[in-house]
Amino acid sequence: MAYEQLKLENQLCFRLYTVSRLVIQAYRPYLEPLGITYPQYLVLMLLWEEDKQLVNNIAHRLFLETNTVTPLIQRMEKQGLVKRQRGKEDKRQQIVTLTDSGRQMEEKAYALIPEGMRREMSACPFNVDDYTRLAHDLDTIITTMRKRKD
Repeated sequence: MAYEQLKLENQLCFRLYTVSRLVIQAYRPYLEPLGITYPQYLVLMLLWEEDKQLVNNIAHRLFLETNTVTPLIQRMEKQGLVKRQRGKEDKRQQIVTLTDSGRQMEEKAYALIPEGMRREMSACPFNVDDYTRLAHDLDTIITTMRKRKD
């Protein structure tokens, strides 16, 4: 006996999961020439906005746990994109800073990714207002779900 509420086609979460997976997949051809993954791209975008951030702050902004972000940053450090250093006041804190290579990647990313993703998304029958509304609606879901978690 199949309950209507348990059918996959009736699940918003499945649609969100699928859209997320497909959009991340669409980023892949633009990230591969840079030698980075989508999660690494997210960390870089945060550091391009504001360099020298605590690992905890990066995790918080990405809605991830610190133990998920730490190995990601360690891999980025091995790639020469970032460096970590201990906090001056609290030695347990780690500050993540862009290297020259990490800073230079911003220009490369800018040349590839925004226009490439515009092309990828142009197949969707949405206009700018539709995307703005969708972003707002998703932000509302994120904010509401975050409050429930905290």
